[in-house]
Amino acid sequence: MKTIREFADAKAEGRKIVMVTAYDAWSARLLADSPVDCLLVGDSVMMTLYGERDTLGATTEIMATHTRLVARQAPEKLIVADMPFLSVRKGTAYALDCAAALLRAGAHAVKAEGVRGHADVLHHLVESGIPVMGHLGLTPQSVNTLGGYKVQAREAAEAAQLRTDAEALEAAGCFSVVLECVPAALAKSVTESLKMATIGIGAGVDCDGQVLVFQDMLGMNPDFKPKFVRRFANTDTVMKGGIAAYAEAVQKGTFPDVKESFR
Repeated sequence: MKTIREFADAKAEGRKIVMVTAYDAWSARLLADSPVDCLLVGDSVMMTLYGERDTLGATTEIMATHTRLVARQAPEKLIVADMPFLSVRKGTAYALDCAAALLRAGAHAVKAEGVRGHADVLHHLVESGIPVMGHLGLTPQSVNTLGGYKVQAREAAEAAQLRTDAEALEAAGCFSVVLECVPAALAKSVTESLKMATIGIGAGVDCDGQVLVFQDMLGMNPDFKPKFVRRFANTDTVMKGGIAAYAEAVQKGTFPDVKESFR
């Protein structure tokens, strides 16, 4: 994908959109030549790379730094960057400054969580030429309000509110929305009702596309086993094997050998 307009084209054609997180140069290099459509520089970087318990520590500066790293190595990929905690709640001017910093760092669009109370801010971003992707369901920046990382909108009233919120995002001009950890039937219904594309994570197969965290998808953290993640490789096992082989070679004095030494 080259532009956000291709999200609508993919939905119309029934072609699934493939999205993966990327936080740094080496993962962006791997993804640059892959069939992945879109890279998400998510504020989940705080948990995945920084080891924090949540995403709340992400700042505009941190997100811009990681966006720049990814953009340099994957210049042909469509890149979406997360708006950090509270950035769309501090008013239009603050949100504009944050979004502008992310686009200057190399993002083509930004992603913002929720819509109630800041639909006007999202609309203003769009009207200012900044493409916006929404995010509903489990919104990690609201983890303390939600009571943890768990499935959302199971009850009828919550499901109805999610539908209303999705419509509000579309009305604000968003080009897509992430649906995270919601019942598959609800995600299907919302997807069918919207003109904009839906990207699922823990939302069933009927969304217009899917997103996973790069490290989760490749099995880099075997202790993290959410229901919605499938490991498409056992990278953790391969890396541990390589580390052990290196240590053994050093300890036995077989590394470096003559070919790996300078004369």
